[in-house]
Amino acid sequence: MIDFDKQFTEYRQAFEKVLNEFCSNLDCKPQILSDSLKYSLQLGGKRVRPVLMLAVGDLLGIESGKLLNFALALELIHTYSLIHDDLPEMDNDDYRRGKPSNHKVFGIGNAILAGDGLLNTAYSILLGECFKGDNYISAAKYICDCAGINGMISGQSADLLHENDETVDLDTLGFIYENKTSKLIMAALAVPSILCGGRYFSELKFLGKELGFLFQYTDDILDVEGSFENVGKSLGKDSEEGKYTSVRLYGLDGSKVTSDFICANCIKILEGIDGDTDFLKKFAYYVRQRTH
Repeated sequence: MIDFDKQFTEYRQAFEKVLNEFCSNLDCKPQILSDSLKYSLQLGGKRVRPVLMLAVGDLLGIESGKLLNFALALELIHTYSLIHDDLPEMDNDDYRRGKPSNHKVFGIGNAILAGDGLLNTAYSILLGECFKGDNYISAAKYICDCAGINGMISGQSADLLHENDETVDLDTLGFIYENKTSKLIMAALAVPSILCGGRYFSELKFLGKELGFLFQYTDDILDVEGSFENVGKSLGKDSEEGKYTSVRLYGLDGSKVTSDFICANCIKILEGIDGDTDFLKKFAYYVRQRTH
């Protein structure tokens, strides 16, 4: 039986080593740009997407060295999205992971540039991987597509568009959550598959979609009954801003029941994959039960 916490920590530490090296070598001017990039990258966090990528790599027998630059690029993209998400014109949140948001420390203009810088640097890293072969090209393109106008950005746009809608429908909620949240998690799970010729690609992509929904539903629940100390950001804002959420659609109890169903579906998907899926199954339970 795998020790989930120990394995999670090992995956996260392996990634943190690469991230810390990246930050140590980051040398751009003016200094405020370098500082703002490092600030958000080093705020902490669970490093969910790199951990998932490395875990799937182990499942498929891919050495971590082939994945770490993809994991780094994906985390840079995720961090850029958080910087922009916190801006007054977006979710207008003054805190991220219990500390002031990037724009509260460096100003709105510099926060925008920090996000832009992380995104462009991520693409540079992905382009560097493309010299290694066709599968690397496909993996890099998949991440770019998941982050772009047919992925995360479209979800963010729809999230803004449907603020304060009088009613909430399942199709629109699904579109927002699949693109805004699931797409980058799908990328984390799909990249190892692409690098080994597409093994279990459909199953892993579907698992990424379901895990993304599970994350978002849990966030909706925590926005209602969580605490700032655990969550590290302002709570109750979804209701105040008329956000499209599962709680508005199902109610709090209904969101919890639906989350349980999604978690069970993640386990079912994993049972159809050969190999040691114990860590990933426990990861699904971890997401469902999280309080932060």
